[in-house]
Amino acid sequence: MSEPILSIRGLTKTYAPKGPGSGTRALDAVDLDIHKGEIFALLGPNGAGKTTLIGAVCGLVRPSSGTITAFGQDLARDWRRARARIGLVPQELATDMFESVWSAVAYSQGLFGKPYNAARLDEILTSLSLYDKRHAQIRTLSGGMKRRVLIAKALAHEPELLFLDEPTAGVDVELRKGMWQQIAALKQRGVTIILTTHYIVEAEEMADRVGVIRSGRIVMVDEKRAMMERLGTTEAVIELAAPLAALPPAIAAFPVELGKGGTRLTYRGGNGDGAGRAEIARLTQALAHAGIAFSSLDIHDSSLEDIFVGLLGTQAEAAA
Repeated sequence: MSEPILSIRGLTKTYAPKGPGSGTRALDAVDLDIHKGEIFALLGPNGAGKTTLIGAVCGLVRPSSGTITAFGQDLARDWRRARARIGLVPQELATDMFESVWSAVAYSQGLFGKPYNAARLDEILTSLSLYDKRHAQIRTLSGGMKRRVLIAKALAHEPELLFLDEPTAGVDVELRKGMWQQIAALKQRGVTIILTTHYIVEAEEMADRVGVIRSGRIVMVDEKRAMMERLGTTEAVIELAAPLAALPPAIAAFPVELGKGGTRLTYRGGNGDGAGRAEIARLTQALAHAGIAFSSLDIHDSSLEDIFVGLLGTQAEAAA
């Protein structure tokens, strides 16, 4: 595999205490590699360190220790050159609300040394359905439109590495889907994207790899498909036509549990790669062979959100 476009080693950020104490550790010895052209989703609860990590790479937060290398350059020594190749869509609306959309985006184009390019601005605003609003003051736009302006500003200097910190927070479903399309188009153009989101379905829909952060520590990093295959499960609820006092040995051999009253059979197994559904098919055949009738069968495969919630719960128990 080629050299990572972004490499983070031992990154720690401790905020000084306001009173007696050792301070708040927002990042705790984070190691992370991001590869060129991928979409990487960073998931974690509020306060996990996602925004602090992004801020450290984008020059908004000064790390306490550790190294950040982007495009082969140490950000501590050559920050300006590397930062010119990085774009950021922040979580908060941070722009002058009284300037026009065009002026805001044009300013961002020049901020990192890019010459004024009206054709490129036209292209960006058109792709984000902002062209008709180019002369409007930002304060007059809807929340979703303001979020698009932030994306336009981040794209104005044509970054190779783009951070999206909760890019669809507070926008409606239709606009969210439109932004997903924009993100997919950016990947097609070779832009590397790091995405944080509370909408885990976004990560499941778009990400190549997923990282989970909790209390400033990276809990897990893996390819999305591999994570779902390794940690996912399949669950089936089978409603029996008549109650059973006990499971026959042939049925008890499966990973099943007979519910109270003997009318519900619950299966949990597989690993997210289809093995569970294949085993459920064998289970239904075994039920038929044993003369056990059932009235309904409901099958559910783990989503990335199920895995995420379960993983954080496991980590919390381990820390207790």
